[in-house]
Amino acid sequence: MKLLIKKTLAASLIALSATAANAASIVDIAANDDRFTTLVAAVKAAGLAETLAGKGHFTVFAPVNAAFDALPAGTVATLLKPGNKGKLTDILLYHVDDRKLTSGMLPHASIYIKPILASNRLCITKDKSGVTIGDSTGELANVVIADIKADNGVIHVVDKVLLPGSRPSCH
Repeated sequence: MKLLIKKTLAASLIALSATAANAASIVDIAANDDRFTTLVAAVKAAGLAETLAGKGHFTVFAPVNAAFDALPAGTVATLLKPGNKGKLTDILLYHVDDRKLTSGMLPHASIYIKPILASNRLCITKDKSGVTIGDSTGELANVVIADIKADNGVIHVVDKVLLPGSRPSCH
């Protein structure tokens, strides 16, 4: 019986060690996923990689490459230029909340959240069909994959680049 307990304990410790070794930051997860190559390039160009890889409790609404491709032609290339770092940073921070918000923490309702870009808000709506996010454009982003857990927060994959500006309507 003692041998069985020792083997079980050893297996548990090995599994726990493997989990700790596989822990990854939000940036690590995005960098290792081909769906986020444009987002990762933008995060690096804005100088935000170290911050989003660091200690914290972040929620990132991460647009997939197709979301960036849907922007008007030339927009991404223009934003990635060094002279546009401020605007790029504002757009990227509009996708980040400084709390760890899992989908289970959201009420079945519409609520405003204030991302790190404090002068603007997002409208998050959770209902039976899923979670949507309203930004200044009046168009909704859909959360297509929720709750990708990182060691410093959570990622929700979205199908639209969120753009700051006027306060979105939140019904």
